[in-house]
Amino acid sequence: MKNETLFISDLHLSVTRPEITQRFLRFLKRRASDAERLYVLGDLFDAYLGDDDNFSPNREVKSAFRQLTDSGIKVYFQHGNRDFLLGESFARETGIRLLADYEVIDLFGVSTLITHGDLLCTDDVQYQRARERIRTDAWKQAALSKPLWLRRMYARWYRFKSGLDKRGKTAEIMDVNPEAVRETMSRYGVDRLIHGHTHRPAVHEFEIENKRCRRFVLPEWGDGETVLCWSQEGFRTEAIE
Repeated sequence: MKNETLFISDLHLSVTRPEITQRFLRFLKRRASDAERLYVLGDLFDAYLGDDDNFSPNREVKSAFRQLTDSGIKVYFQHGNRDFLLGESFARETGIRLLADYEVIDLFGVSTLITHGDLLCTDDVQYQRARERIRTDAWKQAALSKPLWLRRMYARWYRFKSGLDKRGKTAEIMDVNPEAVRETMSRYGVDRLIHGHTHRPAVHEFEIENKRCRRFVLPEWGDGETVLCWSQEGFRTEAIE
């Protein structure tokens, strides 16, 4: 096992994309098993309806995570906008560790802020208002109290409505707000940020109070995806087999 940390996000696993699920399972077995830590920064699933949902691909993912954590690999998970109902039961069953929306980690001696990324898209006021409403404990408890078949119907409607909403928004609105990035990084006292959500993979360099900063954006899985690998020597992006 190498002293290496891996970062991925936005896999959007679902029964309608079995090839992505298989690619992810191979990644866990062949690549993640050779690292020390794996961070999944949200939207692992395209629509996660609760820990009681054991249909595919949830069942296969749980089993693969369990094998990975049992082998000694540390796996960390941050909620995305598609899988915020993933809870403690999933964590106990798989051995992964759940993180808060913002977490500062020690990445080979450098304090690094990690997040899914949706909180930084402050120009999308409609989304932020909806997010604030559905992330409350009361809303989540009410949602999870409904039968699974009804949650599935709601999820289909949400995906349809989300697609319609996006058609009326510019790409800039759905991207991160530069000032929100600067304010958040300053608040946490970091000069390195890693996130997903926007599906715009890149490495952005800028300055905050004359200090050089970097923002790493992870790609969506689906075509030519990569994993962000970090070791003592630095970082690199690696193509997923």
